[in-house]
Amino acid sequence: MSTYPEYNNAPGAQTVTLPTAEDLARLDEHRGVIERMIGDEEFREEYKKPSGKIAFLEAIVVQGAIPPEDTYGLQSMGIVLGDVFVETLGFEWVTVEDSSGQDPALRFPGTTILLHPLTMISRRAERGEQVDVGALFSAVSAEVEKLRAMGY
Repeated sequence: MSTYPEYNNAPGAQTVTLPTAEDLARLDEHRGVIERMIGDEEFREEYKKPSGKIAFLEAIVVQGAIPPEDTYGLQSMGIVLGDVFVETLGFEWVTVEDSSGQDPALRFPGTTILLHPLTMISRRAERGEQVDVGALFSAVSAEVEKLRAMGY
């Protein structure tokens, strides 16, 4: 079992579809939570880059701007982290539905590789772990590359 429960390469009893307009609006609501925290216009330009998103998420963690009990805020951070996977590795947003319900996820096109960024940060923070967003991104990216090399 991997130490990264956010990705799943075994489809099992789940349905993966492209997001609906409602699903996309939900993602935008999450992004808005984080984007409203950006103070100055100069940084707003930097935030448009993947490295700026990672830096801002790391600053939120260091400053404790979103407490561990704020699941929605932490999940919003996960959605922004998901956007970094889209922008840098070419993932696409999808909706995964299973017996637990429906959630946004990322799929690497043409593979069975799925990431679940919604909870990547929140689960760790809620367990009391120190979250290093940059290290998390790097570790998950490396695992994805291994799976791609194995043909998933």
